[in-house]
Amino acid sequence: MTGLSTVGFHRIAYSEWGPADSRRVVVCVHGLTRQGRDFDYLASSLAARDCRVICPDLVGRGRSDCLPNAFDYVFPQYCADMGTLLAASGATNVDWVGSSLGGLIGMILAGLPGSPIRRLVVNDIGPRVPLTAGLRVSSLLSSIPTTFPSMEVAEAHFRATFNTYGELDDAHWGHITRHSVAWDPAVSAYRMLYDPKITKAFQWLWYYSMGLQSYWRGIKCPVLVIRGEESDFLTCDIAEEMRRTKSDVVFHDVPGVGHMPMLMTPSQIEPVLTFLTRS
Repeated sequence: MTGLSTVGFHRIAYSEWGPADSRRVVVCVHGLTRQGRDFDYLASSLAARDCRVICPDLVGRGRSDCLPNAFDYVFPQYCADMGTLLAASGATNVDWVGSSLGGLIGMILAGLPGSPIRRLVVNDIGPRVPLTAGLRVSSLLSSIPTTFPSMEVAEAHFRATFNTYGELDDAHWGHITRHSVAWDPAVSAYRMLYDPKITKAFQWLWYYSMGLQSYWRGIKCPVLVIRGEESDFLTCDIAEEMRRTKSDVVFHDVPGVGHMPMLMTPSQIEPVLTFLTRS
């Protein structure tokens, strides 16, 4: 599909699962450096329960176009693109699963008047992000290679850099790697499917420090919050603040995981299935 930025149009890629005519539509949106194929395991399980699942690559990631202006990698652009996606889906109401940045986008959209979001799953993020977590991510972004000489080197990078994902098996790490890089014959190497300008926007604008409490308070739909028990993003005190503000929110903690649960294992997928597919 086609999105619009301050300087022109751009392509937004997405994967779609399940029956196209299903009345239950689920949109899954990934984290800052990730892409939509992270949700393949969850999407397959939802599709098996007769859900239509749409998993976009945010601009600058995966198969979507990169933006020429680094400072368009901000919430207004992401929300505008996802608003276009929701309109293109033809659905009156959708469920939203958002991991990290995708969860922040979901909070904003769900907290706006007239939101079409019926149920919201927020994966390991809150309406504010601790400074220490933001600084850690900033350092991580600065160390991301642009190319890898082989898939083996690429996978070793992901395993080492994202060890906070917890215990994933070889198939999961292979899946993460395969959809995060692509062979570039121009440089005879595997290129990271991530625009380095996103790092510049993050470090200069520091938009994770923007408090989204007003949007969180505005959410009227049921919410499931998934939290890695060792997360430095969704800490215990932030989780408690969220619970005090919205007493009916459901929390599910994932042991042995930091930031963030990847929703690839059965034990992480099941709570989402239960929350989204119950009557």
